[in-house]
Amino acid sequence: MTIEMKKIQHYLVALMLLGGLITMSSCNDDEDDMNVGPEGTGELVTFPLDGVANSAAGGMITFELMDDASTKITVELEGAVNGQMHPIHIHENTAAEGGGIVITLENVDGTTGKSETFVTMTDDESPISFEQLVDFDGYINVHQSANDLATIVAQGDIGQNALTGESKSYALGSVADPAISGMATFYQRINGETLAKLMLDNTPQGGSHPAHIHLNTAAEGGAIAMSFTPVDGSTGMSKTNIASLDDGTAITYTELLQFDGYINVHLSAEDLATLVAQGDIGQNELTGEKMAYDLSSVDVEGISGTATFSQRVNNETLVMIVLENTPEGGSHPSHIHFNTAAEGGGIAVTFNNINGTTGMSITNVTNYKDADMREIAISYDELLEFDGYINVHLSADDLGTLVAQGDIGQNDLTSESKTYTLNGVDVPGVSGTATFSERINGETLVIIALSGANFEGGYASHIHAGSVANAPGDIIISLNNVDANGMSNTNVNMMGETMIDYAAMIQIDGYINVHTLDFSGLVAQGDVGANVQ
Repeated sequence: MTIEMKKIQHYLVALMLLGGLITMSSCNDDEDDMNVGPEGTGELVTFPLDGVANSAAGGMITFELMDDASTKITVELEGAVNGQMHPIHIHENTAAEGGGIVITLENVDGTTGKSETFVTMTDDESPISFEQLVDFDGYINVHQSANDLATIVAQGDIGQNALTGESKSYALGSVADPAISGMATFYQRINGETLAKLMLDNTPQGGSHPAHIHLNTAAEGGAIAMSFTPVDGSTGMSKTNIASLDDGTAITYTELLQFDGYINVHLSAEDLATLVAQGDIGQNELTGEKMAYDLSSVDVEGISGTATFSQRVNNETLVMIVLENTPEGGSHPSHIHFNTAAEGGGIAVTFNNINGTTGMSITNVTNYKDADMREIAISYDELLEFDGYINVHLSADDLGTLVAQGDIGQNDLTSESKTYTLNGVDVPGVSGTATFSERINGETLVIIALSGANFEGGYASHIHAGSVANAPGDIIISLNNVDANGMSNTNVNMMGETMIDYAAMIQIDGYINVHTLDFSGLVAQGDVGANVQ
């Protein structure tokens, strides 16, 4: 082979090698071009996705700012259907309100449960930035399939509608149907609005129950302030976004927690009068602090119960009276009176009448009327110190007949008591007791209970100085007369012009005489205080 031919051969080999290098270089450049794309900046926001209805699906949606100013939206869904493609969209407004599609995202692959979409504009080609997306007034729906968009697999509020994690729940108690009760939960949104969820148990399948926030307390009643989405009887649920009252007045989550209102849930739009659940909210919520007072039978045997004072957040008082054995269909007026039941006094507070059929009365107490009929504000704490008692009357036409009665506030009894024996003297067969009971304020309730004789006409009774063995002694405390039932109730806080408390009463150097009104006969007698071993 000639030198020229060798040169040509070497030249051709070099060209071939160069061509290979060029080709390889070109391929590498193509691969590099394929790998080039927007990189994440590390700035991202995540929102939860919750399953809807009976769906077990749930997950997260992440908005990440990319270095080319686009937003990568990543959906990670658990509980997706393997092999199924789930359409997903960003809608305007909250999920509770509903709204049109604004941005269509890449379908969620049911096998992987993932979707990634780079977003720079809405479906109508309006530009939208990362900052606008993370503050968007919207929510996300994940659908079952392209052929079944009506079935929502998962859903979540985004942007300004996302929840802060702050929430407040209120109990909704039974009213017409004892089986139906539940909760109302208020959730705070980032924008200060409120997601309200009502959840009731045992609502009838297929029913629809209108629900509202009303003004005032449930005990007082009031006009509708805000309407909820009706409760679905099949699920027992209702979701409502609250940004304003029905009259257009804006209201925030913080303001709702201080609202003077209550919730009513009605049986149906055709039967609003029948309430299936009810509960006080906002400042009217109960704190859990309460005090119960016994109401004992008086003129009608068998009727007794309790009056429970419950503190509200605003320090007003819910008073619930519950009596047993009230006559069906009756209506019983009831009041707080001044002083003790043993002393008697004028009306300070008027309660709602007790329903004889249920035996119940519910009243919100904020004021009382003084002796000059002036309205005076009174708090829960002040009611627990009030110098008063409760009377429950037979009817508005027969206020003279008392069906129940009990001391309240500072006049309530402490459970400390001392009982002394009273023996018959001039009247054969008479016997009884005198019981000294301590009040919260340190005063003493003295109850004389006699039996074994006809006490019609009444008998006088006193505490005398000294003992029975050294009788007679001077009268030091006058007690109320024994009535036809053999009973006498007296509040004792003075001995002459000197104050005397329970501790001193059970150490008193004295004895009790019960005698005829003209002092001609002694019915019963017994030592008390220091004279009793």
